[in-house]
Amino acid sequence: MPKITFMGAGSTVFAKNVLGDSMMTPALAESTIALYDIDAQRLEDSRLMLENLNRNCGNKARIEAYLGVENRKDALRGANYVVNAIQVGLYDPCTITDFEVPKKYGLRQTIADTLGIGGIFRALRTIPVMLDFAHDMEEVCPDAWFLNYTNPMAMLTAAMLRGSGIKTVGLCHSVQVCAQHLLEGLNMPYDDLVQWKIAGINHQAWLLEITRDGKDLYPEIKARAAARTEKHNDMVRYEIMKRFGYYVTESSEHNAEYMPYFIKDKYPELIDRFNIPLDEYPRRCVNQIEKWGKMRQELVEKHDLTHERSKEYASRIMEAMETNVPYKFGGNVMNTGLIPNLPAEAAVEVPCMVDKSGVVPTYVGNLPPQCAALNRTNINVQLLTVEAALTLKKDYIYQAALLDPHTASELSIDDIVALCDDLIEAHGSWLPAYH
Repeated sequence: MPKITFMGAGSTVFAKNVLGDSMMTPALAESTIALYDIDAQRLEDSRLMLENLNRNCGNKARIEAYLGVENRKDALRGANYVVNAIQVGLYDPCTITDFEVPKKYGLRQTIADTLGIGGIFRALRTIPVMLDFAHDMEEVCPDAWFLNYTNPMAMLTAAMLRGSGIKTVGLCHSVQVCAQHLLEGLNMPYDDLVQWKIAGINHQAWLLEITRDGKDLYPEIKARAAARTEKHNDMVRYEIMKRFGYYVTESSEHNAEYMPYFIKDKYPELIDRFNIPLDEYPRRCVNQIEKWGKMRQELVEKHDLTHERSKEYASRIMEAMETNVPYKFGGNVMNTGLIPNLPAEAAVEVPCMVDKSGVVPTYVGNLPPQCAALNRTNINVQLLTVEAALTLKKDYIYQAALLDPHTASELSIDDIVALCDDLIEAHGSWLPAYH
C-alpha cells in the first residue's frame, strides 16, 4: 500500500478533506499516512482527528506524525505521494506584513496570496522552503509525486519544476466548481448534461466552452448576468466576462487585484460599485482563529467523527495512479506547448489525464487573444518572482513588482522600489538574503 506524506498537516480541516478522502477510497484506505508540521500542537490536533476518523473508517490506515525540520526526511522517506499545504509565516506575522506595509503607500489588497505585492512576497518566503522539501525528496523518495495546494500556485509549481527534479502538479479548488457556481448564481440548472472546458493560468483560467446537451450556454449566461442588478459577490467576474468575453475561474475578490481596473485610489467609488471586499483575507484569518476553539472540539475531540468524500482532486489522482483507471482533472503544469500563445516558462492550468503512468497534460491550443494577453500580464510577474527566488537577485523582486498590473497602476517606480525594500526589511529572516 502507498505512503502519503502531508506537509503542513497542522491545516487540520484541509487534512481531513484530503486524507479523509483517501481513507474512503479502497485503493488508498490501507495507506501509511505521514503527517509533518513544525507546530507541535497543530500536528497533534491533526493526528488525533485522523486517528478518530481512521477508527471510524475501519482502522485500515497507519498514521504517523513527524515534528520539526530534523524529522522531515523521515516523514518523506519512501513516500509515493507528497501533499503540500504549508503556509510559511502564517497570518501573524507575514500576512499582516503583506497587507499593512503596502497600506502605508496607499496600496490596498483583497487576498494577496496569488499576485500583487502580497503574492510576490508570499512566493519569495515559500519557494525556499518548498525547494528544501524537493531536495529531501530527491534523496529519500525521488519517484514520489508532489501534489501542491499552496498559493501562489503558479509561481510555486513553476519553481518546483525549474528548481528540482521532483514530479510536481499544482491543484486548485476553483476549476471544478467554476461552471456550477456560474450557473447556480444565474438560476440556471447544473447537471450531468452540462459540459465545460477550462484553460489558462491558475486563478485566471478561462471558461472557454460551456454547453448543455450540446447547446452553447454563453448567450444565455451573458444575458442573465447583464440583467442581474442586485449587489452580489461575483460582480468583478461578470465585468471581466462582459469586456473580455469569457468567465474566469477564481472569485471576484481575487480577480479584483489581478488587474488594474478595480481597486483604484483615484476612483474609490469602484469599490462599492463592484462590491470589492478590501482586506478580505486578514478578516478571514481573524475569524478562523476566533472560531478554532469550537472547530477543534468538532474535529479533534469528536470520537464519532465521520467523513464524506470531497471534491478535492488529490485522492482521485492517487487512486488513478494506484488502480490505472484514468481520471481527468484541471492541473497546473509547465507550458510545454500546451497553450502556444502563452510563454513556455509559465505554469499553465489545463485539463490533465492521470493513470498509473502519471500525469499527462492535454494540448489546448491558442487561447482567445484577449484572454492570453490578460494572462501574460500576470505571467510577467510570476516569471520574474520565480527568477528572484532561484537567483536571489534583488533586482528581479523590483522588476516583478514594477510589472504587477495593480501595483504599477497605483504607485510610481520610486515608491514601488521603496515598498519592496520595506517589505524585505519587514520580513527579516522569513526571506533569504538577496543581493
